[in-house]
Amino acid sequence: MSGLVFKLFKFGIVGFSGLIVDFLLTFLCKEKLRLNKYVANTIGFSCAATSNFMLNRVWTFHSGEPAVYTQYGKFVLIAIVGLLINSLIIYLLVNYKQLNFYIAKFIAIVVVMTWNFSLNYLYTFRN
Repeated sequence: MSGLVFKLFKFGIVGFSGLIVDFLLTFLCKEKLRLNKYVANTIGFSCAATSNFMLNRVWTFHSGEPAVYTQYGKFVLIAIVGLLINSLIIYLLVNYKQLNFYIAKFIAIVVVMTWNFSLNYLYTFRN
């Protein structure tokens, strides 16, 4: 059990680095490039998912799986479902609860982190 908790801790650290990538790119795309907030969110989320895959593969899960592209495909599939969950949460919180976009985005990230860890632990990076 302690190994699982340690992996979750490392996954959280990687996720935090992804959060920085996500927020930075979302902010730049939304505020500086004036892209639609959902397009900006998708760009930020996608770049964070890619960096998270690489860091989690090497550091969190120590994966030596030779089929990297298959593993990346699994990771991306989980991330895409996570993106849909992420966008739905943001949409609902912004449009129905009138929360600030970035507060809603933070809440969505916390929910999606739980989704991502669970499925990646059980499916993508399982031994």
